[in-house]
Amino acid sequence: MRMLHTMLRVGNLEQSLEFYTNVMGMELLRTSVNEEYRYTLAFVGYGEEDSNTVLELTWNWDQDSYDLGSAYGHIAIGVEDIYAVCDAIKAKGGEVYREPGPVKGGSTVIAFVRDPNGYAIELIQES
Repeated sequence: MRMLHTMLRVGNLEQSLEFYTNVMGMELLRTSVNEEYRYTLAFVGYGEEDSNTVLELTWNWDQDSYDLGSAYGHIAIGVEDIYAVCDAIKAKGGEVYREPGPVKGGSTVIAFVRDPNGYAIELIQES
């Protein structure tokens, strides 16, 4: 078994694709449109679906926002140079709301970014 994807509902697919591809550096892998049920799926990631876990962005055409609730935490992405990645995200208009630094009670360097829908993304410095 392996993890295939994580799905996030988004209120504006174009804005979300701009963020995940141009700000976060993911690739748009495929899309699927369902006119009968009025939704579009867009799969993005850092590698092909056959060997990588990807992110499914679901846009329900008649809904432009969602209550994220208190159960959602974040998705995590490992990065080689967290400081450079955060600088690049900010330069492209992304929101780094927790600057890079050690996790509370530990030494792992993390940062947090927020996507256009309010979803949290944890960046983790890989050694």
